[in-house]
Amino acid sequence: MSQAAPVPAPFVVAALYQFREVADPAALRDRLLELGRAHDLCGTLIVASEGLNGTVAGQREGITALRAFLHGEGFTRLEDKESTAAVRPFRRFKVRLKAEIVTLGVPVSPREQVGTYVGSAEWNALLDDPDTVVIDTRNRYEVRAGTFQGAVNPQIDSFREFPAWLDAHVDDLAGKRVAMFCTGGIRCEKSTSLLLQRGFTDVLHLRGGILRYLEDVPQEQTRWDGECFVFDGRVTVGHGLAQGGAVMCHSCGWPLDEHERQHPAYEEGVSCPHCAGQTTDAQKAAFRERQRQFDAGQI
Repeated sequence: MSQAAPVPAPFVVAALYQFREVADPAALRDRLLELGRAHDLCGTLIVASEGLNGTVAGQREGITALRAFLHGEGFTRLEDKESTAAVRPFRRFKVRLKAEIVTLGVPVSPREQVGTYVGSAEWNALLDDPDTVVIDTRNRYEVRAGTFQGAVNPQIDSFREFPAWLDAHVDDLAGKRVAMFCTGGIRCEKSTSLLLQRGFTDVLHLRGGILRYLEDVPQEQTRWDGECFVFDGRVTVGHGLAQGGAVMCHSCGWPLDEHERQHPAYEEGVSCPHCAGQTTDAQKAAFRERQRQFDAGQI
């Protein structure tokens, strides 16, 4: 009797970051590329003089090798969250050099001045506190997939817009306790630093972000509504970091639920209710060709 084929091991997905001085970002990029290729990693890492950020996937031994390498490079205090994916969640492995590991666009000092960390177990109490303003620092399409009950949505399209939003709402927030959250915590390192720089004194943020909360807090105690958008092929995750049910529109990037995928404007790889009226027929034709190539395994 023939034996059944072994079930492939799930991909380990590591979302990690640390702010620390990097003397030679280009040299670090080259060493990371070499390691990633040697271990067949996929995903993207961003390297800058202020540190490292990214999400990477691979088999267990590859992720272990990456962590060991980073530790040897001085990244000994990584904020590191792990989940799994049944299929390869990224196509390639990339390491990019940038001016910031998460782009705020204004100078802040997250290594020297940052808000007070709040653990997952204490976060619900902040959501219930009428004297605390809880702010979602993510982009509007991320908030669309899910957010915390009662959180303020700044309605921004990129994190670079957050300082301008803050400038417009300084008076509304004056004298209040402000708590912030984001996907994995890194954006709040900068947003809380910005508020402290602007004179706010009672500033907090969710340690490890939404991903850590969904990992730590049982579903029966959750204050989270919906799913959490992630920047990989899973699109969204839920409690326990299990893969969610959303599908991304590859034209505009919005996470689409089942109802939106039944809409007449939805065409896989081409358009959705959010963007169908914003692209030309020529663009839609190009998107169809891209989808055809993808379905045929040509890209």
